[in-house]
Amino acid sequence: MIYPAKLKPALKDNIWGGTRLVDEYGKQTNLSRVAESWELSCHKDGLSVIAEGPSAGMTLAAYIAQEGRVVLGTKYEAGEGFPLLVKLIDAREDLSVQVHPGDEYARRVEGENGKTEMWYIIDAEPGAELIYGFKQEISEAELESRIAAGTLLDVVNRVPVKRGDVFLIKAGTLHSIGAGILLCEIQQSSNTTYRVYDYGRVGADGKPRELHVKKALDVVERKRPMRGTEPQAILHGLLHDADAELLLSSDVFTAYHVSLHGILEMAEPLESFESITVTDGSLIIDAHDSDYQELVRLTKGESVFLPAGMGAYALSGSSEFVLSMG
Repeated sequence: MIYPAKLKPALKDNIWGGTRLVDEYGKQTNLSRVAESWELSCHKDGLSVIAEGPSAGMTLAAYIAQEGRVVLGTKYEAGEGFPLLVKLIDAREDLSVQVHPGDEYARRVEGENGKTEMWYIIDAEPGAELIYGFKQEISEAELESRIAAGTLLDVVNRVPVKRGDVFLIKAGTLHSIGAGILLCEIQQSSNTTYRVYDYGRVGADGKPRELHVKKALDVVERKRPMRGTEPQAILHGLLHDADAELLLSSDVFTAYHVSLHGILEMAEPLESFESITVTDGSLIIDAHDSDYQELVRLTKGESVFLPAGMGAYALSGSSEFVLSMG
C-alpha cells in the first residue's frame, strides 16, 4: 500500500554524542547518549522502521521490496540500491577528523557506495566550528608524517558555523563536526569512514579507537576545498504560506529547507521519492490521493518517507523541515 510512511529511526550512541536528540527532539531510548538518529535509512547498519499504518513494524527496506521499485521512482533502475541516508547529529564533543571515499574506491574496496554528504546546521553554540579540508595544499609525505606525529590539527582549515549554514562535503574532503553543533545530514547510503585523528580517545574496550591511515591517504583530497555558494530557489508549486530555500541540487541528491506557516499543496513526482525531516514545530500530512487516508502527524525530530507517485498531498502547520529527494 502506497502512503506516507512515518519512520522510527535507528539510534547510535557514538562516544562524542550528547543528549539533545532525547531531551529536545523526543527520541525514545535507553541509551545514555544519542549521537546520531538515522531518520531515513535502508542501510544494514541502521534500518528505519515504519511506525504507523498498514506496514507498521516493517523496515523501510522491506516495505520497498514489498511494494516494488515504483515507490522509489522512475529514475531508479532495477537492482539499484536505496540512494540516501538522512541523519540528525548531535555533537557534544568533536568528531574524529576523517574522510570518506568516492564511489569507485568504496565499491572496489568496501563493497558499498562512496559517501558525499551535505550538512544543514540546525543549531550551533557560540564559537562552534568544523574542520573542512586543509589551510593550503599539503603533500602526501607531510600529511602522513603529521598524522603519525599527532600534529594534523596544525594544518586543517577551521570554519566557524551558525544556524542555517550549509556545507557540501564531497567524498575525499577531510572533515570533522565540532563540539556544540546540531545538524541534519543528507548523504549517500554508505557507512564507510576513514579516521585519521581522534584526540587520543579510547573505545569501550579501553583501547585507542582504530585509525585508517593507509586508506585515507588513498582517497583524501590534499588541496584546500572551494566552498561553493548554492543558489536559492522556490520549490515548484509553493504557495504563499511557505518559504523554501534550495540547499543543494546535485546528481546525488537534492535538498530544500522549508518554513511552513499555513497550508502547502504538493504533488509527489513519479521520478523520485521524497523525505521530510522536521527540525522545528509540527506539521500534518493529508495524502488525499494515496491508498491510506489517515492523517500523518509529525513533530520536531520526526521523519516520513513519501513514495514516488503517491499523488497530491497537503502539508499544514507551523514548522521548519528539510525536504530531500534522490
